[in-house]
Amino acid sequence: MTRKRAGCARGVARALAVRGAVATAAMAAVAAPLGVSTSASLAVSLVMPQAALAADTTPIAPAEKLLFLTPHLHGVASQTELDYSLVVSAPPEKSTDRVRVLVASDDNAKSDATVSDASGKVTVPGDLPCNPIILYFLERDIAEMEQLTGGQRRYFQQRVRLALAAGPPITDATAQVDGKPVKARKIVIQPYLNDPNAARFPKYTSKRYTFVLADGVPGGVSLLLTEVPGDNGDFTHPVKTESVSFETSVRKLSPPARGAPSTPKTPSNAPRASR
Repeated sequence: MTRKRAGCARGVARALAVRGAVATAAMAAVAAPLGVSTSASLAVSLVMPQAALAADTTPIAPAEKLLFLTPHLHGVASQTELDYSLVVSAPPEKSTDRVRVLVASDDNAKSDATVSDASGKVTVPGDLPCNPIILYFLERDIAEMEQLTGGQRRYFQQRVRLALAAGPPITDATAQVDGKPVKARKIVIQPYLNDPNAARFPKYTSKRYTFVLADGVPGGVSLLLTEVPGDNGDFTHPVKTESVSFETSVRKLSPPARGAPSTPKTPSNAPRASR
């Protein structure tokens, strides 16, 4: 990783890890549109400019490092397409889609991997060494929470950030690649479980996020999952689940250099076909 890229990645990761008084003030500011009255929101404009400085001295949690600062695409050749299955299930309805990550440069060294789904190319935050499928998944979820609840996007972003910054355990798990088990690591968070504003969206209070990552899976990501449980936190009968799971990797031919022929010319001494 270049010094410039590493510095940028650290800066973004630190922004993800805002804690303490800065995080509290930020949460207070975005809580206001949810109907929560707070005097802290008046001071947030003074506190937020110091967020990067405050976060800079705070250790980044292992869960954050694993998700956002790990070069998951290391070892993936240029012009490789990683295919993921997107499944949204809200019984009795179920929909599926395919999400593609195109790794344009070897190891994604140029941070130029792109994401596309049925809608076409999708813009995700850049300058992080992680597999952009993680950012796609979280951005999609946060946008959906905003739409479903009427809350602010920043509020849900902050809840997820704080849940990861709190240091959730990373446990051993197993993933499947071509029908074979590989060692994996799993992170589980419930960002709204102790949210003081959860009464505004009780349906999602126990919503659970699961991240399964494995070095033996091309691109490092095996499964990303959200679950909205049924009554009384019943995860065996969820009312809605959304998952992104690895399917396969496809090696594509590199595009020909500019001006180069796409097919080789017939050698001059090759036998000619009879007329």
